[in-house]
Amino acid sequence: MSAPVVVLAPEIILVVVAATIYVAGAFARSRDVWVWLALGGFLSAAVAMVMLSVGAVGGPISVDGMAIYVRWLALGLGALLLLTSSRPSGQGSTPEYVGSLLLTVAGVMLAAASRELVLLFMGLELVSIPTYILLYLGRRDAASQEAATKYFFLSILASAMLLYGFSFLYGATGSTHLAVIGQRLASPEAGSLWLARAAMVLVLAGLGFKIAAVPFHFYAPDVYQGTTHANAALLSVVPKLAGFVALVRVVDVALEGARDDAWPIVLILAVATMTVGNAMALWQQNLRRLLAYSSIAHAGYMLIALAVSMATGFGTTTAWEGMAALWLYLLVYAVATVGTFAALSCLGRGAESVQSVEELTGLPWTGGRVRPVLAWTIGLFMFSLAGIPPLAGFWGKLAVFASALSVEGPVEGIRGWFIVLAVVGVLNAAVAAAYYLRIIGVMFFRRPLGVPRVREGTGGALAVAIFSAVLAVAIGLGPGIWFRDARRAAIIEAEAPRPLPMAAGGVQTADAGLRPGGEVGQGVGFGSGL
Repeated sequence: MSAPVVVLAPEIILVVVAATIYVAGAFARSRDVWVWLALGGFLSAAVAMVMLSVGAVGGPISVDGMAIYVRWLALGLGALLLLTSSRPSGQGSTPEYVGSLLLTVAGVMLAAASRELVLLFMGLELVSIPTYILLYLGRRDAASQEAATKYFFLSILASAMLLYGFSFLYGATGSTHLAVIGQRLASPEAGSLWLARAAMVLVLAGLGFKIAAVPFHFYAPDVYQGTTHANAALLSVVPKLAGFVALVRVVDVALEGARDDAWPIVLILAVATMTVGNAMALWQQNLRRLLAYSSIAHAGYMLIALAVSMATGFGTTTAWEGMAALWLYLLVYAVATVGTFAALSCLGRGAESVQSVEELTGLPWTGGRVRPVLAWTIGLFMFSLAGIPPLAGFWGKLAVFASALSVEGPVEGIRGWFIVLAVVGVLNAAVAAAYYLRIIGVMFFRRPLGVPRVREGTGGALAVAIFSAVLAVAIGLGPGIWFRDARRAAIIEAEAPRPLPMAAGGVQTADAGLRPGGEVGQGVGFGSGL
């Protein structure tokens, strides 16, 4: 078995399980079996990840610290999203839905391991195309179909812009390998840097759609409102994860020569994104629209960390901390967001889930045993998203703002720019606390106006909400291990491909230089080799 096949074993397992579910679903009516089969697929992929011990391989595949971290995060999020969406009477347990969710997770994992433009684009499309199906299957009313259609057309436009940017990179360097592109653009004789700058703008625009950064955010509120809570959870975390992976791979590696032009753009995008997101969220009454603008604002905080790593380069501790802050923030944001939507999907009236903030009025005082649990978990997630200590979200914001304050680079005045950026971020966090606390106030400090019911068949979503709440507290109380994992994720393979020697068993291996810190290839993985 060749090395790329070994390295991509987790993705192959997920694709095979998804194809099996698609085909077998035409002949079997049972819904529960597809959820269990998908969970088995996630478990098998996790076992393959544990057994994988490859630092880097030749060609288009790389398993560096970032790839390992993102692949594990994608697997965990996939399992949580599957349990959130699984309902005996809903669309979340259909074979089409379950299979599409598996393919989406496989796409994120493939993008994380890609160090070549074509394979990276394939991974991103493997995220986008199944997402269209998931949005269509979420609900069958007019609003849902409109949301799915809007996302479909805008996603195609974003993919076209991204592909156009990739073509500029290939035209400027004659290669699709990210490290080779970076080396050729950084060389003194590079004469096509203007093409790289044009490519950077197109890439930022195409990936800005996936992470819902301003001004590419306008689809998010309508799409979130028109779909289900489970699909909104997926849109909040999965495309963002894939988008930031691609941004790091392309802008921070391939466009290293254009980094001086990239970080000011990303800095401006960060300010605009978090400010617009928080300001618009203040006026929202629909829960999914409010959380959509919240998701936009959090993309702005993540862009702060990305701007830090771009401004100072990989050779300094500050850049390393900036990249680590990005991955830590993605983790704590994903835990709180998925948990929030899981808790909300448990509540509703009849077939409809809760839609507005007012429907949560007096939730813990409406009787029963489940509603108080849901109210306290939602409150905990709101505190975490607001960055209230000692919950997980506090450490995410602290890492991002501290990385901005510690920037020192060769460009004159760069430290002042990032001090201003950190101040703007703190002010935005204070504004965001207003609408998060409004939800808590509605739940705990108003008399009940109605009694939202606990929907039948939402045991999986309830389990996800409780698990996410425990994890948010655990990260907050013991952040050290999570910081260490995020620092390992800052290790990015950056060496150009070279001929690979044959190891025992006919598997090609290679030691590839990893940056920052000079750590080398094979010690990055877990367990013993396949």
